[in-house]
Amino acid sequence: MYGRIVGLDRDAPVDFRTTAPDVSLYDSPVYWALAAYKLWRRSLIEEHGLRFVEHRLLGEDVPFAVPALLHAKKISVVADYDCYYLEGRGDGTNASRQDVDWVDQLEYAAGTLRTVAELVPAGRERDKLMERHFHGEILGMFAAPYLARDEAGRKDMAAAAKVLLDEWTTEPIMAALPPRLRLHCLRHGLVDELTDIIRADTDATLGPAHQDGERVYAAYPYFRDPERAIPDSAYDLTSRVRLAQRVDSYTWEGPVLRITGSARLSELDPAGRGVGVLLRRQGYTYRVPAETADDGIYTLRLDIGHAADGEPLPEGIWTMRIVVTSGELSKEAWLPRPSDGLYDVSPEPRIIDRGEAGPCAAGLFHSAAHQRLNLDIGDTRRLLATSARGTVTRTRLGRVEATVRVTVPGWPTEQGEARLLLISGQKTLTAPTAAEADTNGRISTRATADGVTPGVWELQLRLTAGTFSRDVPVIEASGEPLRLTVPVPLIRKVRSKAARVVRGH
Repeated sequence: MYGRIVGLDRDAPVDFRTTAPDVSLYDSPVYWALAAYKLWRRSLIEEHGLRFVEHRLLGEDVPFAVPALLHAKKISVVADYDCYYLEGRGDGTNASRQDVDWVDQLEYAAGTLRTVAELVPAGRERDKLMERHFHGEILGMFAAPYLARDEAGRKDMAAAAKVLLDEWTTEPIMAALPPRLRLHCLRHGLVDELTDIIRADTDATLGPAHQDGERVYAAYPYFRDPERAIPDSAYDLTSRVRLAQRVDSYTWEGPVLRITGSARLSELDPAGRGVGVLLRRQGYTYRVPAETADDGIYTLRLDIGHAADGEPLPEGIWTMRIVVTSGELSKEAWLPRPSDGLYDVSPEPRIIDRGEAGPCAAGLFHSAAHQRLNLDIGDTRRLLATSARGTVTRTRLGRVEATVRVTVPGWPTEQGEARLLLISGQKTLTAPTAAEADTNGRISTRATADGVTPGVWELQLRLTAGTFSRDVPVIEASGEPLRLTVPVPLIRKVRSKAARVVRGH
């Protein structure tokens, strides 16, 4: 059983986030954490005679963990709470930080590769396990430990690694291992070139990657050097280019949605990159460019009245994806929830002016499953003005007088209309209404109505602006629906009683 590992002064080998009673060794990251801090069944250990290798400084637990995992009938993960804290010794005496005989260590790693080959048939599953060992126990040595050796020591290390590469690597393994340039040098005996390449990494002297059309190449030494003839594929980083982004804030500025954030392509210099947002809905795609700075910071101003290639954006739910381009290379991703807790709630929906298309409702919402940002044009998801507050009275002469207030951000004072409705069963009366609105969208209405017939009437405020139309329920200060009760006139009651007497009742 694996428990969640927390790195205190270093990264945990695997960040377990989901508890699972039974995981696959080949479709989960468990095999990338081979250290012994797990719970093992004693029966498994005894049945297969599993033991640590004694008198070794590094990797003594790997010959125990590998067959244990390959023989295990079930592997479970507990990620609901922290189970193991990973911390280095303050004096730097951890075994993993010591200098050892790296040629001997490579020969020792060969035993692990043989164990995997004995227990797992050749194919995709074996390749996935082999990839982990080449990445962790073999290629990891070709960094500072390699540079610490003299020329003869480096040649011996390279020769020992070449034996393992020639015997065990397949094309899928080669394609999956990220330092392909090191692999090429090791397999072809380019020891001096390998030294310069590793030193460029260690000294942090690498500049931005080279870009050629849609392809991106690492800026290591000897790129396209005719004397070495190292293939471009050994430098190719295109598959590793990732779109790194965050959203800092979003807000409405009239009909313009303003989004700020950061977006850049990994491996590439952020200067000169193009950033924009793709709006997609039912086969339509529109791109809105953003203003960018050299550090990847961008500001997007999305004018709803002109976002559809200069035309008003049609009503509907529009998905929003960030897109970053560099020359012919382009990467896109969903716009996420803003990183700042201040913006955990999207700006209130509002009425926006789309020019000739007239006013309409617009709002933002995050998808429930993945918290992706979506744009709602037409008031279909996050509704505007779900209720209004009001009071109502009836004078002695039977006149109904009501005041109702509601806030609708962006309300157009000239194009917007507000009418008070009185509803009783199938009857609806529209009362003459006077309305005023301020610049914050606070609408105040006064309405009067004469001749309202007996019954119980509920009040609603009908708001209309362009394509936006809504009958908003009016509530009291207590939150209960506002109702008006009009009694039957007393004279009518007397006449009704007299009629019954005449009929003999």
